[in-house]
Amino acid sequence: MTDTTQALSFGAAAGEYDRFRPGYPAPAVAWAVGTDGPARVVDLGAGTGILSRVLLGLGHTVTPVEPDPGMRAQLAAATPGTTALSGSAEAVPLPDGWADAVVAGQAYHWFDRERAHPEIARLLRPGGMFAPIWNIRDDSVDWVAALSRIVGGPGYRAEDSLGQVGDSFGDRFGPVERAEFRHHVTLGPEQLLGMLRTRSYHLTADATRQRELDRAVRELTTDHPDLAGRDSFALPYRTIVVRAARRAD
Repeated sequence: MTDTTQALSFGAAAGEYDRFRPGYPAPAVAWAVGTDGPARVVDLGAGTGILSRVLLGLGHTVTPVEPDPGMRAQLAAATPGTTALSGSAEAVPLPDGWADAVVAGQAYHWFDRERAHPEIARLLRPGGMFAPIWNIRDDSVDWVAALSRIVGGPGYRAEDSLGQVGDSFGDRFGPVERAEFRHHVTLGPEQLLGMLRTRSYHLTADATRQRELDRAVRELTTDHPDLAGRDSFALPYRTIVVRAARRAD
């Protein structure tokens, strides 16, 4: 299965994705953009607009860019007044130097970086910030680590889904900085299962594997001492942000 197949697997579950995926803490998003006042921000791989809505709430002007038509349709329904452009990190239909910041929520690991980095640099004004952002389940909590083993096998950690973040975005960017922010969402057993079903490893699995995953998660919420008998519980996240400023030409 190719990365492209996985990256474009979400549109079929766009409504569930928007309902069950966690948002991003405002301090993490503010740090990613890196400006004191309102900015023009491009949200690459914007999906259903989860990150775009946080940016709008912070007072920024946001242009979402998303290749999947199903995700764009859900973004339009959930984010009135905002229309996502059809495009990708490797080909963005906006002029040179247009953006004060470019962000990517849960999307950078899908990019073709050799093509995306120059395109992002083209979009940014000098000094503008590029910042990938991820919500990563906090595996320091026992039941969360157990969930990661269910979906990824023994030894798997949620952070492994990032792939290689890298310490450079290319010679048109300055040094990469990294920050981490913590938050949580409150959900119940069915919501946890709903969130799982929006992940690419579930969406692209065959029916047998999907049933195996569903059964294992139900057993986790029934049998784990931290979850058994509870209608709701906190799922902790680490929000990881990496950013770098575009160098002046």
